[in-house]
Amino acid sequence: MRLLCLSNGHGEDRIAGTILAALQQMEAAAILRALPLVGTGQTYRQLGIPLVGPARNLPSGGFLQTGLAEDMRAGLWGLVWQQRRAVREWAQTSPRGVVLAVGDIWPLWLAWQSGRSFVFVATAKSEYHLRDEQGPLPKTHWFEGWAGSVFYPWERWLIRRSLATFPRDELTTTWLKRWQLPVTWVGNPMMDDLEPQGELRIPGFTEAMVIVLLPGSRAPEAYRNWELILQALPGVIESLTAPQILFLAAIAPGLDRTQIEATLQKYRWPVFPGVGFGYDQVGMVVTQGHFNDCLHLAHAGIALAGTATEQLVGLGKPVVSFPGRGPQYTAHFARYQQRLLGPSLRLVEKPEAVGPVLQDILTNPDELNFIARNGHQRLGKPGASVAIARFIRQYLRS
Repeated sequence: MRLLCLSNGHGEDRIAGTILAALQQMEAAAILRALPLVGTGQTYRQLGIPLVGPARNLPSGGFLQTGLAEDMRAGLWGLVWQQRRAVREWAQTSPRGVVLAVGDIWPLWLAWQSGRSFVFVATAKSEYHLRDEQGPLPKTHWFEGWAGSVFYPWERWLIRRSLATFPRDELTTTWLKRWQLPVTWVGNPMMDDLEPQGELRIPGFTEAMVIVLLPGSRAPEAYRNWELILQALPGVIESLTAPQILFLAAIAPGLDRTQIEATLQKYRWPVFPGVGFGYDQVGMVVTQGHFNDCLHLAHAGIALAGTATEQLVGLGKPVVSFPGRGPQYTAHFARYQQRLLGPSLRLVEKPEAVGPVLQDILTNPDELNFIARNGHQRLGKPGASVAIARFIRQYLRS
């Protein structure tokens, strides 16, 4: 009862982790191994799941479109070769093993190359990039949609060889069934393990409009994004008509809190006893351990992040964003994410434009209801991790 999990990104690691944690609870005898194709696999280490090959941080953080040259200088091709060899070595010792691939075509291809049965959780692509329930979206490039789907023919060829593929939304699942592919919609595991902890309580801000700030998880980009977000806040404070404003800075555990707070001081945020930073009726809380509470308490978000932005939208909250300098959150990525999330994500050109847009959204009840319905539809309900783990367990036991 052996399983190898392949994932190619920090968000993908977390999604894979929720599935593996569910599988561990169902089947204590399963021998789980993992290979994070991007980063060091901290999620797997926390779950006590051994790694089968090398795990390293590269300059691009997995975003080769903007960082391929730097990654090559840092040893990308050597790492790719070592990872491919590690998958094959695992397969040789696991003749009846199963591979779980989470992410895009790279873990999918490696899973097929292993020669073992495999399950694919397709987190990276969605038909919402090309269409919504009403029909095709306006093209931004002439070649968009040439394959009839956001998944290219070679990706569909690999999907056809999977035991099962779990797309990230119902629209994509319905579309891929046109090719009689083994796809099943059980929800998006991204929305699992997001229950509020109920631990984050801020005295004196009972009437506050709460805005969560999400600068992303990858250093050094997250530090640059954080500074851009701080540039947006004066306009937000000026625009919002709420009696109190509370900003919740949800900072990834892997980032340096000292550097985050130093940037706050650079932008002249005074220390606010009992809160963190702020003044009068404006508070700023910096936290690295209350991510779920931040998402649930927020009325809206300002985000330059990937997975975290989608999770906030999935909880029915509006998000305002603007392009960063990358390598992840570029203007191209922001537009791509906006197509994915639809009206739940508003894009502006620069940080100073965030405030009026937030005020417009938060004072429009009809818009807020529409955004809530849209988020729930595009991300789905919790429970997918258990459903996927149950499928894998059934196959392992057969």
